[in-house]
Amino acid sequence: IPVTVLYRPQKVCLCPYLPAHPLHISTHLYIIQHPAEENKVLRTVPLLAACLPQDKCKVKIGRRFSEEKDPELSTICRKSDTLILYPGAEAANLEEFILDSPIYPTTVIIIDGTWSQAKDIFYKNSLFRLPKQVQLKTSLSSQYVIRTQPTNRCLSTLECAAVALSILEKNNCIQETLLRPLQALCSFQLQHGAQIRLSKEHLLKNGLYPKPMPKNKRKLRKMELLMNSIKI
Repeated sequence: IPVTVLYRPQKVCLCPYLPAHPLHISTHLYIIQHPAEENKVLRTVPLLAACLPQDKCKVKIGRRFSEEKDPELSTICRKSDTLILYPGAEAANLEEFILDSPIYPTTVIIIDGTWSQAKDIFYKNSLFRLPKQVQLKTSLSSQYVIRTQPTNRCLSTLECAAVALSILEKNNCIQETLLRPLQALCSFQLQHGAQIRLSKEHLLKNGLYPKPMPKNKRKLRKMELLMNSIKI
């Protein structure tokens, strides 16, 4: 179990909420983590890794990846059974894709970071445009309520992995099992003074956004799109 999960005071220990044994899955996850996430205390990837076999969940930290720097990742990205989970106009719905695809996916790449960090990693690494791009169509609202999300539909890395694995493994129990430690983490934090963080979308729509509106035209446009519930 990662030390970030273990090294918590006993009364807020998350170990009782982890599965007794790593989940038996056939899918391989590659988590591409922005370096800024590594030092954040309340992150979800250590919880995800604690629930899965070590050989089925690999975390690679960095901003830029290439064939020379990471031949293993390059090989993974070039395989026809690899998917990258990243929303956008080019992305297929995961559930629909696996129904039509002649090759069943065995590997999923997920980018871990803020939305701007994930966007930077996706668009500035040509390797990540080699796998088939997919997205989730889910009614699940994020339970990661102690961290602000851009919109009400945004999910944490753990939640994305939980939904994707439940679809690919055809087992809804996986989603429930992976969300359990996240729910416990948020519950403990709220009991000890943390506050529920509403999405930027919610705050803007209800006139509750605490900061002045940006003067930068590009940032201002993003805020306006959030207020109007337009995908950015």
